[in-house]
Amino acid sequence: MDLAFETAGAVDAEFIIANDPDADRLAVAVPDPSVDGGWRRLSGNQIGLLLGWRAAKHASEAAAPAGASLACSLVSSPGLQTVAEHYGLDFHATLTGFKWISRAPGLVFGFEEALGYLVNPETVRDKDGISAAVAILGMAAEARGRGASLADLVTEFGETFGHFTSDQIAIRVDDVATISRTMTALRERHPSSIGDVAVERVDDLLDGVDDLPPGDVLRLWLVDGSRVIVRPSGTEPKLKLYLDVRGDSPADAADRISALTAGARALLADIG
Repeated sequence: MDLAFETAGAVDAEFIIANDPDADRLAVAVPDPSVDGGWRRLSGNQIGLLLGWRAAKHASEAAAPAGASLACSLVSSPGLQTVAEHYGLDFHATLTGFKWISRAPGLVFGFEEALGYLVNPETVRDKDGISAAVAILGMAAEARGRGASLADLVTEFGETFGHFTSDQIAIRVDDVATISRTMTALRERHPSSIGDVAVERVDDLLDGVDDLPPGDVLRLWLVDGSRVIVRPSGTEPKLKLYLDVRGDSPADAADRISALTAGARALLADIG
């Protein structure tokens, strides 16, 4: 997006949207003078939550039938479940990949944090960057009509549903056996806390959880509502951790995710 940042700065653009070469993913950036270069990329979770909010409002206004649902991969932001509950919709967490997300019953919207969005399941039952871009443009136009911006929508989402923030840790290994040893260690001795926050419960997807197919995934829920998911990468010699928090303000969420990330790294270091 470097050339897009350069051009947007030159023409004083309101926001940036970009598709990848095969146009099945969407990136968005908004002006932010506090960031180096003046542009802040929205995360896949932030975009997904905005689009999920849009879909839920439309479903509510259209009196969607019973069973209408929002869905996302289990490593994507838990904020989508909060949106679904707010509008009285069902919610489904699925394994990663749109072959799973697209199968969610009653689906009206689905996404994964890796910049993939399914916004029109009646037409394209897969991630699609073109229809997602059109949806974001629609949101931007509606916001502009009342003097707001996409960045304002991110703020409004937090004020309505809570300030959800995410982070990732990816540990690359030379010996892939290190990954299985780490997963085994975590299973044999569940951590009692991550950083200063106690672990409330651990879901082991090898045992089958929430109707999900068995998988080599651990999901840790902390007493403050934070969540850590640990799983091996499906494509690279990496152990991946997905961290999610919900704060009372952007600053509170930033502090929480920083502390959770530091605690998760310390936990991995202790395991060795």
